[in-house]
Amino acid sequence: MNIQISEIADLPSRFGDFRVKAFKEGEKEHLVIYAKELEDIPIVRVHSECLTGDAIGSLKCDCRDQLEYALSLINETGGMVIYLRQEGRNIGLLNKINAYALQDKGLNTVEANHQLGFAADERTYEIVTFILHHFGIKKIKLLTNNPDKVKSISDIEIVERVPIIMQTNKYNENYLNVKRDEMGHLL
Repeated sequence: MNIQISEIADLPSRFGDFRVKAFKEGEKEHLVIYAKELEDIPIVRVHSECLTGDAIGSLKCDCRDQLEYALSLINETGGMVIYLRQEGRNIGLLNKINAYALQDKGLNTVEANHQLGFAADERTYEIVTFILHHFGIKKIKLLTNNPDKVKSISDIEIVERVPIIMQTNKYNENYLNVKRDEMGHLL
C-alpha cells in the first residue's frame, strides 16, 4: 500500500476537542478523528462518507445520527472515528443519487444498487487495519452493526462489537429493515 500520512492537528468541535490525521490512499483521502488521550482498547467507529446524511441531514439514512453519536462517545471514552471516503457504499455520489432515484420509484437500496450494476455494498476496509497499526492499536471495541466490518478487519483483535442503534423515522425505516434483513446488519 502506498499511503501518504498528514501531520497531526487539533480539531475542536461541538462534540469535543479532538486530534485529526489524514491518510491518502490513491485518490481517496480518509480522516481519523480521535480523542487526545486514546484508551488502551479504544472504541472505534469505522464510518463511511455520506454527504447527504452527514452534511445535509438526509432522513433517508441514519448516517449522521451514527456519526454524531460516535463523535460524542469517543470524546467521553478515549476512542476514534475512522472516516472513510466511500460515498454511497463506495459507488460514488453520482451513482448514489441515481440509486436514490430508483428508490423513489419503489426499489429498495439493494435492488437499486443491483439495477445500477453494483453489489449491495462495494466498500473495502483494508485501510482500517493499516490505520490502526499506524496508531499502535492491537485491540478495539468496534462500534458497528455491520458484520462485514467485523469480518474484514484483520490483524486487530475485536474484543467487543458495540451496537449503534439509532431512532428510525418514516423515511429510513424500510432502508434499515433492508440492511437488517438482506445485508445481515445487526439491528
